[in-house]
Amino acid sequence: MLVLLPPSEGKAPSGRGTALKPESLSLPGLTEARQAVLDELVELCVADEEKAREVLGLSEGLRGEIAKNTELRTAGARPAGEIYTGVLYDALDLASLDTPAKRRAGRSLLVFSGLWGAVRVTDRIPSYRCSMGVKLPGLGALGAHWRTPMAGALPEAAGDGLVLDLRSSAYTAAWRPRGEVAGRTATVRVLHAQLVNGVEKRSVVSHFNKATKGKIVRSLLTASAAPRNPAELVEALRDLGYTVEAEAPGTAGRPWALDVVVKEIH
Repeated sequence: MLVLLPPSEGKAPSGRGTALKPESLSLPGLTEARQAVLDELVELCVADEEKAREVLGLSEGLRGEIAKNTELRTAGARPAGEIYTGVLYDALDLASLDTPAKRRAGRSLLVFSGLWGAVRVTDRIPSYRCSMGVKLPGLGALGAHWRTPMAGALPEAAGDGLVLDLRSSAYTAAWRPRGEVAGRTATVRVLHAQLVNGVEKRSVVSHFNKATKGKIVRSLLTASAAPRNPAELVEALRDLGYTVEAEAPGTAGRPWALDVVVKEIH
């Protein structure tokens, strides 16, 4: 099983140890594309802070984030699973997993990134600021920049197993599963169910969406669940106590769309 995750806007500080080694990152087919983004991002942030703030879409209060990017080549690197923070990663809580579950996380979790393309949670990276929605002056829109290298690297990473796609829409621009891979891909939408005047109303709420996705991944890892296809994933999630609504797509080579219905987050 390969689980595709979005990154977080907020990130933990860089480490104090060894600096980034781009050649050590997973998915070596992305190395050249990573280097191109890294080079332009660092150059932009070193040369013109105001332009960098505009390009990166940062408010005045986040101006300090630009300094992170100027030091990307020298800052200490930490496992990506420690760098990414926020609601989804708080719910996933990688640090508290037992050793077998951490090993499964290292093999199965892939975090998408405007800067790195995609990294495993064990890959060591520095803290940075660069979302997939950024359009760099030289390379252009990062979603488009990543499509060609991703088209080769991601199917290889997926192998012949299930792909659980939990990314936000901005990150699907970099890679959309096609053909046979799409047929064994499942996307998840989280619906918050509430009673309003005695009638159940459902809505998509960001907090419930992110927290539930983190809990789903944690549940699968701690239960040693190994669904091989979307139908088995539905059964595994139901066995774990989730309310899941799903139908097989009517057309071959289309992803499954799963709705996970929640009333509250514990």
